[in-house]
Amino acid sequence: MAIISIERMKKFMDIPKAAELLLTRNEKEIKFSISLKLKKEEIIFCEGYVVYHNVVLGPAKGGIRISPEVDIEETKKLATIMTYKNALAKIPFGGGKSGIKLDTERVDDFTRISIIKEFVHMIKEELEFNHYIPAPDLGSGPVDMAVIYGELHRPECVTGKPVRIGGLPGRREATGRGVAKSVFLTGERILKKKNSEIKVAIQGFGNVGRWTAYFLHKKGVKIVGVSDKWGGIYNENGIDIEKLFLHSPDRNKTVAGFPEAEDITNEELFTLDVDILIPAAIGGVVNERNAEEINAKVIVEGANDPVSEKGEKILYERGIPVLPDFFCNSGGVIASYIEWRNAKSGNQTEKEEVFEIIDKKIEKAFEEIEEIKGRIKGTYREAAMYIALTELIEAMRERAWL
Repeated sequence: MAIISIERMKKFMDIPKAAELLLTRNEKEIKFSISLKLKKEEIIFCEGYVVYHNVVLGPAKGGIRISPEVDIEETKKLATIMTYKNALAKIPFGGGKSGIKLDTERVDDFTRISIIKEFVHMIKEELEFNHYIPAPDLGSGPVDMAVIYGELHRPECVTGKPVRIGGLPGRREATGRGVAKSVFLTGERILKKKNSEIKVAIQGFGNVGRWTAYFLHKKGVKIVGVSDKWGGIYNENGIDIEKLFLHSPDRNKTVAGFPEAEDITNEELFTLDVDILIPAAIGGVVNERNAEEINAKVIVEGANDPVSEKGEKILYERGIPVLPDFFCNSGGVIASYIEWRNAKSGNQTEKEEVFEIIDKKIEKAFEEIEEIKGRIKGTYREAAMYIALTELIEAMRERAWL
């Protein structure tokens, strides 16, 4: 449950009927087929999706998810999350998302590049007119964004590009930086602990999980558990993340078997006695089946939609707060906005400045969430939704949509 229904939010705020209608349906849904002839009698077919949820704040912004599991329903849900993520961060982007239903492990690099090019051709007008601005997401990365740039030759048409062709220093680490800042604030403001006193477990060691771990480790946070889709590791004295980077240099090399920790399962990681659990991989991993077994004091959502509605209800009843994904992992889109702005103006921004901007925006949002949470007597997710909805409704009024 990444976001809360409009109906539920009505108990906290006045939501005009027209705004409710605009926010409970998508502005545009595009579904198409990508076909690629490899050789005689051999053709690859895969489905592509682009969804604009709401663009009252600006052009649709959201990453390209490439996975054999992606479908139009998931793409719609993720586009909706992006609407509220951008509104909460006060970034002039609307909510969008795209997907390519493809198992990238079954195609070579040349075929993958050709499929990305076909994806661009299918939605070329959307990209050329900046109606939709893609970025990396699960299954995609900077090289894919470079291919998109190469097809369009417009640096502002895509973010998450390699640095040498107009990408942003720090963009790769940006989502993890935002999640880490959320953890620091959680420790200081909620748990009342110093960084060195905080014990953390991280589920997922892809881009988000590994850079979250990196920034936490640098500040002295004790990371006792890490897992990926193949398995996990545990060390009660803390895991040396820099050594783990060498053992698991990318998302295709498992953390399991790390010599300075004992192997555990993903299921065991969720039961560890820690201060903060960070689900940083895929959606729905904390749910009604395992929420009773969670032993963390707080959950910080690094992935999109990792805690289900039923799972969060159980956690709430057990007194375990959840900091929502569209707040915690907004570092990526904050950095994307900086890259997009620079592409249009010709400015350049150094990596440390990027991190400072992310830190400031995350901290400001956290302070606003805490203030609203106290006022409405709600959860962190309800308070974050209240702020995002207020931004969206006011923007609708300013654009005469209401």
